[in-house]
Amino acid sequence: MRKDASAVLIKKERWGSYLRLLVRSPGIAGEAQPGQFIMVRVSDTGHPLLRRPLGVHAKDDETIGLFFSVSGLGTALLARKEEGDSLDLLGPLGRGFSVGRPGPTERPALIVGGGRGIAPLYFLAKELHRSGHKVKVLYGGRSVDDIPLRRLFEEACWETSFSTDDGSLGYHGFVTGLLLEEIEKGPVERVYACGPEPMLKEVSRLALAKSIPAELSLEARMGCGFGACWGCVRKIRRPDGEGWLKICEEGPVFPAEEVVWE
Repeated sequence: MRKDASAVLIKKERWGSYLRLLVRSPGIAGEAQPGQFIMVRVSDTGHPLLRRPLGVHAKDDETIGLFFSVSGLGTALLARKEEGDSLDLLGPLGRGFSVGRPGPTERPALIVGGGRGIAPLYFLAKELHRSGHKVKVLYGGRSVDDIPLRRLFEEACWETSFSTDDGSLGYHGFVTGLLLEEIEKGPVERVYACGPEPMLKEVSRLALAKSIPAELSLEARMGCGFGACWGCVRKIRRPDGEGWLKICEEGPVFPAEEVVWE
């Protein structure tokens, strides 16, 4: 974990309430792994006091990408930042997705993202592809307006399918419907997912029913981001029983079979 108070916003893209920021922070970029997150200070005034957690959306040698939607005061303040502004970052934090080497078969790794939950999955898809995995991305939203990164994924080196609840783009229905179709086509190597909790619950159910390994990135309200405040606990199943664990420290990524759904 590093603290970088002199990170610089070098590119900003916006689609309605969704934003994608490219930030120069060589130290954090050098350490970031898929599924980890950054705690971003959104104000220089001390209000709001707490940083905001954002998944690492992409990275290269010196920069990281952040993707988010405006959903409250903190993200609204962050959205006001302009190219050339400095940012105060803490990270990378948490335990991310497992990548590893692909198995001996051509089974695809399925990546399932809903809405802003797609944020860390672009980084993951690039790393899986680079490691030799066959990658398929399933990207869903309420409407076409909730799939602002469509072109970014279409131009990538893997197959992407889209779904919308209202039928305005791709499959008409939830992204988990696309997942079911892919599972029924044949063997799957692994499923990775990030998005709203109802979506994650259904992804878990579908994967476990077919004995497919699955990893889920859980969302939680975080105060500190590194385990000091106990503000992001979640009930997780371990060999010795169920217990409350800190999402920021033990996660945010967990195997599907470990997540206890209320």
